[in-house]
Amino acid sequence: MSVETNNYLETESLGKLMRKYAIPCIISMLVAALYNIVDQIFIANASYLGSYGNAANTVVFPMTVVAIAIAVMIGNGCCAFVSLSLGSKKKEDAANGVGNAIVSVVVTSLVLTAIYLIFQTPILRLFGADVNEETFRLSKEYFFWITLGIPFYMFGQAMNPIIRSDGNQGYAMAMLLVGAIFNIVFDPICIFVLKWGMMGAAVATIGGQILSAALALAYLFRMRITPLNKQCFTLQKRLIGRILSLGVSDFLSQFSIVLSMAATINMAVKYGALPLQNSSFLHPFFRFHNFFSMRCGYVIPISALTSAFLFATIIVAQTKT
Repeated sequence: MSVETNNYLETESLGKLMRKYAIPCIISMLVAALYNIVDQIFIANASYLGSYGNAANTVVFPMTVVAIAIAVMIGNGCCAFVSLSLGSKKKEDAANGVGNAIVSVVVTSLVLTAIYLIFQTPILRLFGADVNEETFRLSKEYFFWITLGIPFYMFGQAMNPIIRSDGNQGYAMAMLLVGAIFNIVFDPICIFVLKWGMMGAAVATIGGQILSAALALAYLFRMRITPLNKQCFTLQKRLIGRILSLGVSDFLSQFSIVLSMAATINMAVKYGALPLQNSSFLHPFFRFHNFFSMRCGYVIPISALTSAFLFATIIVAQTKT
């Protein structure tokens, strides 16, 4: 299978290769942003949550970006490592790299989850959750439940590029798409029907993440180009170092957004923003967020900047009422 794939990459036209590999990758990026976008939309339309719920969602969003930054560092680093290893005819190294990446993302996701749960309050305050009592309360509720889904979220996001490196970009795309559809379907049920509030938005999100993670786990048992065995999961310092070095640029790209969001949100809390009088003015920003990010590949940066601006307008809307 690997020989056929390599021959395909060598002989096929560039345009067809771009359609075959780039489009599923872009769709996967868009799907990764859908969780936050969908939650924001349904929360905004829940009268008992409203602008305070949106503020809580925005406060928590940077923490999910930290999680995805680590996940894509490991996943994209592994994807690059696998490609380099296969190109050098080192198939065993490629398989061991996948196994080491899987163990790494599982361990780091559990560590990150523990950190979030232990230091919940100071983390939320760092991102401006204590601007008022209601926002802080909803932020804590949403953050707790979202944190429980971090291991599944990181595993699915890391496995996406790893599955693409195995030559199955269609499955990688579908895996995340199924989870996003689950979230879209169950968000209104949990928020409007069951009246679970921020917990409901988080539960729908976690459900989608668990579904994507389960599909990713199922694929591990049928890897085509890099079939795995028990030995592949034995950690090797050399392989982990190489994978992280290849993926660190992706981590820095994502983590820089977290820093800018922290600065922007705290400045919004301290100095205020545009003088919006009513939270209904926020809905055009949701539409802009959805429209623009779904037509560009720069999903996470747009999500970060829009969410930061959204939070600023929410703070002013609340202080004016």
